[in-house]
Amino acid sequence: MDTQVRHPMLVPTRHDELSRQQFVHNLRLCLAADVLPGARRVYERRVRPAFRRDHQRDPKDRHEVRKAMDRDPYYRLYCATQRASQEMMWDSVIDSVERENPTLQQRAKDLKTSGKGSVRIPRDFKQPAYHRAADIHLQPGGYHLDHGSNDLASGAIYDRSVFLYAIGGLGDYNDDLGRTLVDYYRAKFPKKTPHRILDMGCAVGHSTLPWVEAFPGAEVHGIDCGAGMVRYALARAQGLGRVAHFSQQNAEKTSFRDGHFDLVVSHIMLHETSRTAFDRIMRETFRLLAPGGVMLHMDLPRDHGMKPYDSFLMDWEAYHNNETFMVVCRDLDWKAAAVRGGFEPARTKVDGSLTHAAMEMIKAGQTPPYAIKFPILVGRK
Repeated sequence: MDTQVRHPMLVPTRHDELSRQQFVHNLRLCLAADVLPGARRVYERRVRPAFRRDHQRDPKDRHEVRKAMDRDPYYRLYCATQRASQEMMWDSVIDSVERENPTLQQRAKDLKTSGKGSVRIPRDFKQPAYHRAADIHLQPGGYHLDHGSNDLASGAIYDRSVFLYAIGGLGDYNDDLGRTLVDYYRAKFPKKTPHRILDMGCAVGHSTLPWVEAFPGAEVHGIDCGAGMVRYALARAQGLGRVAHFSQQNAEKTSFRDGHFDLVVSHIMLHETSRTAFDRIMRETFRLLAPGGVMLHMDLPRDHGMKPYDSFLMDWEAYHNNETFMVVCRDLDWKAAAVRGGFEPARTKVDGSLTHAAMEMIKAGQTPPYAIKFPILVGRK
Protein backbone atom coordinates (compact mmCIF):
# COMPACT_ATOMS: atom_id res chain seq x y z
CA MET A 1 0.00 0.00 0.00
CA ASP A 2 1.31 3.44 -0.97
CA THR A 3 1.32 5.49 2.24
CA GLN A 4 3.64 8.36 1.31
CA VAL A 5 2.15 11.48 2.84
CA ARG A 6 1.12 14.12 0.33
CA HIS A 7 2.67 17.56 0.69
CA PRO A 8 2.41 20.62 -1.59
CA MET A 9 5.53 19.77 -3.62
CA LEU A 10 5.04 16.01 -4.03
CA VAL A 11 4.32 15.42 -7.70
CA PRO A 12 0.68 14.46 -8.39
CA THR A 13 0.07 11.27 -10.34
CA ARG A 14 -2.63 10.12 -12.70
CA HIS A 15 -4.31 6.75 -12.35
CA ASP A 16 -2.03 4.87 -14.74
CA GLU A 17 1.12 6.51 -13.38
CA LEU A 18 0.18 5.60 -9.83
CA SER A 19 -0.57 2.04 -10.94
CA ARG A 20 2.89 1.72 -12.48
CA GLN A 21 4.50 3.13 -9.35
CA GLN A 22 2.50 0.77 -7.17
CA PHE A 23 3.63 -2.13 -9.36
CA VAL A 24 7.27 -1.13 -8.81
CA HIS A 25 6.63 -0.82 -5.07
CA ASN A 26 5.09 -4.31 -4.94
CA LEU A 27 7.77 -5.83 -7.16
CA ARG A 28 10.53 -4.52 -4.90
CA LEU A 29 8.63 -5.78 -1.85
CA CYS A 30 8.36 -9.23 -3.44
CA LEU A 31 12.07 -9.25 -4.28
CA ALA A 32 13.03 -8.25 -0.75
CA ALA A 33 10.61 -10.48 1.15
CA ASP A 34 10.33 -13.54 -1.09
CA VAL A 35 13.17 -13.75 -3.61
CA LEU A 36 16.25 -12.48 -1.76
CA PRO A 37 15.82 -14.88 1.21
CA GLY A 38 16.01 -17.68 -1.34
CA ALA A 39 19.49 -16.50 -2.32
CA ARG A 40 20.69 -17.31 1.20
CA ARG A 41 19.31 -20.84 0.87
CA VAL A 42 21.03 -21.14 -2.51
CA TYR A 43 24.29 -20.07 -0.91
CA GLU A 44 24.02 -22.51 1.99
CA ARG A 45 22.82 -25.50 -0.03
CA ARG A 46 24.57 -25.06 -3.36
CA VAL A 47 27.17 -22.31 -3.64
CA ARG A 48 29.10 -22.73 -0.39
CA PRO A 49 29.30 -26.56 -0.67
CA ALA A 50 30.63 -26.17 -4.21
CA PHE A 51 33.19 -23.62 -2.99
CA ARG A 52 34.27 -26.04 -0.25
CA ARG A 53 34.79 -28.82 -2.78
CA ASP A 54 36.96 -26.58 -4.93
CA HIS A 55 38.97 -24.86 -2.18
CA GLN A 56 38.68 -27.12 0.90
CA ARG A 57 37.43 -24.16 2.92
CA ASP A 58 34.60 -21.63 3.19
CA PRO A 59 34.78 -18.24 1.44
CA LYS A 60 37.04 -16.04 3.52
CA ASP A 61 35.35 -12.72 2.81
CA ARG A 62 32.47 -10.99 0.99
CA HIS A 63 34.49 -10.68 -2.20
CA GLU A 64 34.90 -14.45 -2.54
CA VAL A 65 31.20 -14.89 -1.77
CA ARG A 66 30.29 -12.44 -4.55
CA LYS A 67 32.44 -14.17 -7.16
CA ALA A 68 30.83 -17.49 -6.31
CA MET A 69 27.27 -16.16 -6.16
CA ASP A 70 27.63 -14.24 -9.42
CA ARG A 71 27.84 -17.58 -11.24
CA ASP A 72 24.62 -18.94 -9.74
CA PRO A 73 21.48 -18.68 -11.98
CA TYR A 74 19.09 -17.98 -9.10
CA TYR A 75 21.13 -15.05 -7.84
CA ARG A 76 21.71 -13.77 -11.37
CA LEU A 77 17.95 -13.72 -11.92
CA TYR A 78 17.47 -11.80 -8.67
CA CYS A 79 20.12 -9.23 -9.67
CA ALA A 80 18.65 -8.71 -13.14
CA THR A 81 15.12 -8.27 -11.77
CA GLN A 82 16.21 -5.93 -8.98
CA ARG A 83 18.17 -3.84 -11.45
CA ALA A 84 15.14 -3.71 -13.74
CA SER A 85 12.95 -2.61 -10.83
CA GLN A 86 15.34 0.28 -10.18
CA GLU A 87 15.15 1.45 -13.79
CA MET A 88 11.36 1.03 -13.80
CA MET A 89 11.12 3.07 -10.62
CA TRP A 90 12.71 6.15 -12.19
CA ASP A 91 10.71 5.75 -15.40
CA SER A 92 7.42 5.50 -13.51
CA VAL A 93 8.06 8.80 -11.73
CA ILE A 94 9.70 10.81 -14.52
CA ASP A 95 6.52 10.85 -16.61
CA SER A 96 4.64 12.59 -13.81
CA VAL A 97 7.40 15.12 -13.16
CA GLU A 98 7.84 16.03 -16.83
CA ARG A 99 4.13 16.76 -17.12
CA GLU A 100 3.83 18.63 -13.82
CA ASN A 101 7.19 20.45 -13.85
CA PRO A 102 5.80 23.90 -14.83
CA THR A 103 3.16 23.61 -12.09
CA LEU A 104 5.76 22.54 -9.54
CA GLN A 105 7.99 25.47 -10.48
CA GLN A 106 5.13 27.92 -10.01
CA ARG A 107 4.19 26.34 -6.71
CA ALA A 108 7.79 26.67 -5.55
CA LYS A 109 7.77 30.37 -6.46
CA ASP A 110 4.52 30.92 -4.55
CA LEU A 111 5.89 29.14 -1.48
CA LYS A 112 9.13 31.12 -1.67
CA THR A 113 7.16 34.39 -1.68
CA SER A 114 5.09 33.45 1.35
CA GLY A 115 7.52 31.28 3.31
CA LYS A 116 10.80 31.65 5.15
CA GLY A 117 14.17 30.06 4.54
CA SER A 118 16.53 30.52 1.63
CA VAL A 119 18.28 28.82 -1.26
CA ARG A 120 21.56 29.84 -2.90
CA ILE A 121 22.85 28.58 -6.26
CA PRO A 122 26.30 29.84 -7.32
CA ARG A 123 26.90 30.51 -11.01
CA ASP A 124 30.33 28.94 -11.14
CA PHE A 125 29.69 25.69 -9.23
CA LYS A 126 31.76 22.76 -10.48
CA GLN A 127 30.42 19.25 -10.01
CA PRO A 128 32.88 16.83 -8.38
CA ALA A 129 34.21 14.11 -10.67
CA TYR A 130 32.43 11.31 -8.81
CA HIS A 131 29.08 12.93 -9.61
CA ARG A 132 29.93 13.32 -13.28
CA ALA A 133 31.31 9.80 -13.61
CA ALA A 134 28.07 7.87 -13.05
CA ASP A 135 24.35 8.36 -12.44
CA ILE A 136 24.24 7.38 -8.78
CA HIS A 137 21.40 4.94 -8.06
CA LEU A 138 20.76 5.02 -11.82
CA GLN A 139 18.77 8.27 -11.55
CA PRO A 140 18.81 9.50 -15.20
CA GLY A 141 21.17 12.46 -15.46
CA GLY A 142 22.28 11.99 -11.87
CA TYR A 143 21.27 13.91 -8.79
CA HIS A 144 22.76 17.08 -10.27
CA LEU A 145 20.88 17.25 -13.60
CA ASP A 146 19.77 20.88 -14.04
CA HIS A 147 17.72 22.40 -16.89
CA GLY A 148 17.81 26.05 -15.85
CA SER A 149 17.45 28.62 -13.11
CA ASN A 150 14.03 27.45 -11.90
CA ASP A 151 14.38 23.73 -12.53
CA LEU A 152 13.71 21.37 -9.65
CA ALA A 153 12.85 18.21 -11.57
CA SER A 154 15.73 16.18 -10.14
CA GLY A 155 14.46 16.88 -6.62
CA ALA A 156 10.85 16.10 -7.50
CA ILE A 157 11.88 12.80 -9.10
CA TYR A 158 14.07 11.92 -6.13
CA ASP A 159 11.43 12.68 -3.49
CA ARG A 160 8.86 10.30 -4.91
CA SER A 161 11.35 7.66 -6.08
CA VAL A 162 13.10 7.30 -2.73
CA PHE A 163 9.82 6.22 -1.17
CA LEU A 164 9.47 3.49 -3.82
CA TYR A 165 13.16 2.57 -3.56
CA ALA A 166 12.93 1.97 0.19
CA ILE A 167 9.50 0.31 -0.12
CA GLY A 168 8.23 2.88 2.37
CA GLY A 169 10.86 1.81 4.91
CA LEU A 170 12.15 5.33 5.48
CA GLY A 171 8.79 6.54 6.76
CA ASP A 172 5.92 8.53 5.30
CA TYR A 173 8.21 11.54 4.80
CA ASN A 174 11.38 9.57 3.92
CA ASP A 175 12.89 11.03 7.10
CA ASP A 176 13.76 8.00 9.23
CA LEU A 177 17.53 8.41 8.86
CA GLY A 178 17.32 12.00 10.09
CA ARG A 179 15.19 10.94 13.02
CA THR A 180 17.66 8.15 13.76
CA LEU A 181 20.57 10.58 14.02
CA VAL A 182 18.51 13.06 16.06
CA ASP A 183 17.71 10.26 18.52
CA TYR A 184 21.39 9.37 18.73
CA TYR A 185 22.51 12.96 19.30
CA ARG A 186 19.95 13.52 22.04
CA ALA A 187 20.92 10.30 23.79
CA LYS A 188 24.69 10.83 23.61
CA PHE A 189 24.78 14.62 24.10
CA PRO A 190 21.73 15.40 26.26
CA LYS A 191 23.16 18.67 27.58
CA LYS A 192 23.94 20.16 24.18
CA THR A 193 21.58 22.44 22.28
CA PRO A 194 23.09 23.37 18.92
CA HIS A 195 22.50 26.88 17.60
CA ARG A 196 23.73 26.21 14.05
CA ILE A 197 23.46 22.84 12.28
CA LEU A 198 24.82 21.78 8.89
CA ASP A 199 23.51 18.76 6.97
CA MET A 200 26.01 17.72 4.30
CA GLY A 201 24.65 16.00 1.18
CA CYS A 202 21.11 16.93 2.12
CA ALA A 203 19.45 16.04 -1.23
CA VAL A 204 15.84 17.27 -0.90
CA GLY A 205 16.03 17.71 2.87
CA HIS A 206 14.44 14.43 3.97
CA SER A 207 16.92 14.12 6.84
CA THR A 208 17.41 17.86 7.33
CA LEU A 209 13.92 18.69 8.56
CA PRO A 210 14.00 16.36 11.59
CA TRP A 211 16.79 18.60 12.92
CA VAL A 212 14.57 21.66 12.37
CA GLU A 213 11.80 19.97 14.33
CA ALA A 214 14.12 18.75 17.10
CA PHE A 215 15.82 22.12 17.62
CA PRO A 216 13.34 24.82 16.55
CA GLY A 217 15.61 27.60 17.79
CA ALA A 218 18.55 26.49 15.65
CA GLU A 219 19.63 27.84 12.28
CA VAL A 220 19.68 24.76 10.05
CA HIS A 221 21.53 24.58 6.73
CA GLY A 222 21.58 21.85 4.10
CA ILE A 223 24.08 21.63 1.24
CA ASP A 224 24.12 19.41 -1.82
CA CYS A 225 25.82 19.27 -5.22
CA GLY A 226 22.49 19.25 -7.05
CA ALA A 227 20.91 22.63 -7.82
CA GLY A 228 17.52 21.05 -8.50
CA MET A 229 17.81 19.17 -5.23
CA VAL A 230 18.27 22.24 -3.05
CA ARG A 231 15.66 24.28 -4.95
CA TYR A 232 13.19 21.51 -4.32
CA ALA A 233 14.41 21.11 -0.72
CA LEU A 234 13.50 24.73 0.08
CA ALA A 235 10.06 24.45 -1.54
CA ARG A 236 9.39 21.16 0.22
CA ALA A 237 10.41 22.61 3.59
CA GLN A 238 8.23 25.66 3.05
CA GLY A 239 5.30 23.48 1.99
CA LEU A 240 5.68 21.56 5.24
CA GLY A 241 5.91 24.75 7.28
CA ARG A 242 9.59 24.33 8.20
CA VAL A 243 12.37 26.94 8.02
CA ALA A 244 15.77 25.88 6.70
CA HIS A 245 18.47 27.28 4.46
CA PHE A 246 19.81 25.37 1.46
CA SER A 247 22.68 25.96 -0.94
CA GLN A 248 24.47 24.18 -3.75
CA GLN A 249 27.87 23.40 -2.30
CA ASN A 250 30.47 20.65 -2.26
CA ALA A 251 31.04 19.27 1.25
CA GLU A 252 34.76 19.05 0.49
CA LYS A 253 35.04 22.87 0.56
CA THR A 254 32.17 25.12 1.60
CA SER A 255 31.74 28.88 1.80
CA PHE A 256 30.94 28.96 5.53
CA ARG A 257 33.41 30.62 7.87
CA ASP A 258 35.62 28.76 10.36
CA GLY A 259 33.83 27.50 13.46
CA HIS A 260 30.37 28.44 12.16
CA PHE A 261 28.49 25.32 13.30
CA ASP A 262 27.86 23.56 16.58
CA LEU A 263 26.86 20.38 14.80
CA VAL A 264 27.77 18.94 11.38
CA VAL A 265 25.91 15.84 10.20
CA SER A 266 25.43 13.68 7.13
CA HIS A 267 23.09 10.80 6.39
CA ILE A 268 24.52 8.06 4.12
CA MET A 269 26.46 10.59 2.06
CA LEU A 270 30.05 9.45 2.52
CA HIS A 271 29.75 6.27 0.41
CA GLU A 272 28.64 8.41 -2.57
CA THR A 273 31.87 10.44 -2.63
CA SER A 274 35.44 9.24 -3.27
CA ARG A 275 38.62 8.28 -1.44
CA THR A 276 40.09 11.75 -1.81
CA ALA A 277 36.82 13.48 -1.01
CA PHE A 278 36.40 11.46 2.19
CA ASP A 279 39.56 12.99 3.71
CA ARG A 280 38.67 16.46 2.46
CA ILE A 281 35.23 16.23 4.03
CA MET A 282 36.80 15.29 7.35
CA ARG A 283 39.08 18.36 7.19
CA GLU A 284 36.19 20.59 6.20
CA THR A 285 33.99 19.24 8.99
CA PHE A 286 36.72 19.99 11.51
CA ARG A 287 37.18 23.51 10.13
CA LEU A 288 33.47 24.27 10.30
CA LEU A 289 32.95 23.14 13.88
CA ALA A 290 33.05 25.62 16.75
CA PRO A 291 35.02 24.62 19.87
CA GLY A 292 33.01 21.91 21.61
CA GLY A 293 31.11 21.15 18.41
CA VAL A 294 30.12 17.66 17.31
CA MET A 295 30.19 15.81 13.99
CA LEU A 296 27.93 12.85 13.23
CA HIS A 297 28.44 11.16 9.85
CA MET A 298 26.10 8.18 9.48
CA ASP A 299 26.55 5.73 6.64
CA LEU A 300 25.92 2.17 5.53
CA PRO A 301 27.19 -0.81 7.57
CA ARG A 302 30.88 -1.52 7.20
CA ASP A 303 32.49 -4.90 6.63
CA HIS A 304 34.02 -5.10 10.11
CA GLY A 305 32.52 -7.87 12.24
CA MET A 306 29.97 -9.02 9.65
CA LYS A 307 29.70 -12.58 8.38
CA PRO A 308 30.95 -12.88 4.77
CA TYR A 309 27.51 -13.60 3.28
CA ASP A 310 25.78 -10.76 5.16
CA SER A 311 28.54 -8.36 4.17
CA PHE A 312 28.33 -9.51 0.56
CA LEU A 313 24.65 -8.48 0.44
CA MET A 314 25.56 -4.93 1.46
CA ASP A 315 27.72 -4.56 -1.67
CA TRP A 316 24.86 -5.14 -4.13
CA GLU A 317 24.34 -1.43 -4.75
CA ALA A 318 28.00 -0.98 -5.60
CA TYR A 319 28.07 -3.54 -8.39
CA HIS A 320 24.55 -3.11 -9.77
CA ASN A 321 23.32 0.38 -8.86
CA ASN A 322 26.21 2.78 -9.58
CA GLU A 323 27.33 3.20 -5.97
CA THR A 324 30.89 3.24 -7.25
CA PHE A 325 32.71 4.12 -3.99
CA MET A 326 30.73 1.92 -1.61
CA VAL A 327 33.05 -1.10 -1.61
CA VAL A 328 36.08 1.03 -0.78
CA CYS A 329 34.20 3.16 1.75
CA ARG A 330 33.10 0.12 3.73
CA ASP A 331 36.73 -0.97 4.10
CA LEU A 332 38.15 2.42 5.11
CA ASP A 333 39.34 3.23 8.61
CA TRP A 334 36.87 6.03 9.31
CA LYS A 335 38.39 7.05 12.62
CA ALA A 336 41.87 7.34 11.08
CA ALA A 337 40.42 9.58 8.35
CA ALA A 338 38.81 11.82 10.99
CA VAL A 339 42.10 12.04 12.88
CA ARG A 340 43.90 13.02 9.68
CA GLY A 341 41.27 15.73 9.34
CA GLY A 342 42.19 17.24 12.71
CA PHE A 343 40.08 15.40 15.28
CA GLU A 344 41.80 14.04 18.36
CA PRO A 345 41.83 10.21 18.62
CA ALA A 346 40.47 10.27 22.16
CA ARG A 347 37.50 12.39 21.06
CA THR A 348 36.67 10.34 17.95
CA LYS A 349 34.98 6.96 17.53
CA VAL A 350 32.81 4.86 15.26
CA ASP A 351 29.56 4.06 17.04
CA GLY A 352 26.21 2.81 15.78
CA SER A 353 22.46 3.04 16.13
CA LEU A 354 19.35 1.18 15.10
CA THR A 355 16.93 3.14 12.98
CA HIS A 356 14.33 5.36 14.59
CA ALA A 357 11.53 3.10 13.36
CA ALA A 358 13.20 -0.02 14.76
CA MET A 359 13.74 1.67 18.14
CA GLU A 360 10.12 2.79 18.28
CA MET A 361 8.96 -0.77 17.62
CA ILE A 362 11.25 -2.11 20.34
CA LYS A 363 9.92 0.47 22.81
CA ALA A 364 6.39 -0.66 21.95
CA GLY A 365 7.31 -4.28 22.68
CA GLN A 366 7.36 -5.27 19.02
CA THR A 367 10.05 -6.98 16.98
CA PRO A 368 11.30 -4.90 14.03
CA PRO A 369 11.35 -6.69 10.67
CA TYR A 370 15.04 -5.81 10.37
CA ALA A 371 17.56 -4.48 12.85
CA ILE A 372 20.49 -3.10 10.85
CA LYS A 373 22.76 -0.95 12.98
CA PHE A 374 23.97 2.05 11.02
CA PRO A 375 27.58 3.07 11.84
CA ILE A 376 28.12 6.68 12.95
CA LEU A 377 31.45 8.47 12.84
CA VAL A 378 31.45 10.67 15.94
CA GLY A 379 33.92 13.46 16.60
CA ARG A 380 34.10 16.29 19.13
CA LYS A 381 36.23 19.36 18.62
